[in-house]
Amino acid sequence: MAATVAEPEIKKKARDEDEVTPLYNVVLLDDDEHTYDYVVEMLMKLFLCSHQRAYQHALEVDSMGRTVVMTCEQEQAMFARDQIHAYGADWRMENSKGSMSAIIEPATVQ
Repeated sequence: MAATVAEPEIKKKARDEDEVTPLYNVVLLDDDEHTYDYVVEMLMKLFLCSHQRAYQHALEVDSMGRTVVMTCEQEQAMFARDQIHAYGADWRMENSKGSMSAIIEPATVQ
């Protein structure tokens, strides 16, 4: 008599349709120790922004005191914030002692 082999039952966890991964904004904060050129250079290198988009962020951070440079999941947001903090001082300004400040905050759903 031939043996019958039962296929293992694979249960897939049903994903709740209402389950949404929370998103976070990476916010660059204004200061008086970095030039527009620094902001543009940093954003182009770290976030692969175009020159035009990076300059728009520089204008916004200068006029509004902050600009959201990206929105993503928490782990990526923390990494992006840390990259900003590690970028270093603006060699163009004598009073620039270090990197710009950045924070992460929950993104608001609109």
